[in-house]
Amino acid sequence: MLIRFKRNLEKIAMGLLSFMPEEKDVKKLQETIREYEENDNLHLHLWKEGDDVLGAIGVQILDNNQLVINHLTVNPSHRDQGIGSRMIAEIHRIYSNKYDIVPSENIKSFYEKAKDDYKSQP
Repeated sequence: MLIRFKRNLEKIAMGLLSFMPEEKDVKKLQETIREYEENDNLHLHLWKEGDDVLGAIGVQILDNNQLVINHLTVNPSHRDQGIGSRMIAEIHRIYSNKYDIVPSENIKSFYEKAKDDYKSQP
């Protein structure tokens, strides 16, 4: 299930985001987390199963009623289990009635591949 990022989960969120190539630098990671905390148009969600946080998905709301998925990452030991596709499906469930959802360039290839998976889920 998706949960909204909270400050007490900062280290977990930073660890997950560090798996993304553009978020390897610690200063960049700290800046990204700070942006999610301070900018009302940015929302970071974490994927939780039981007590474990396994993935993160970050979105940005633009002025033109568009929502961009900027970050999408899953703990490497839990990849290839459909978690990324389920996170995308949840983002669509939560936001698609208000926004046109599109991927950023850095996750576009995964998004296109996962799109068929989440659309076929019940």
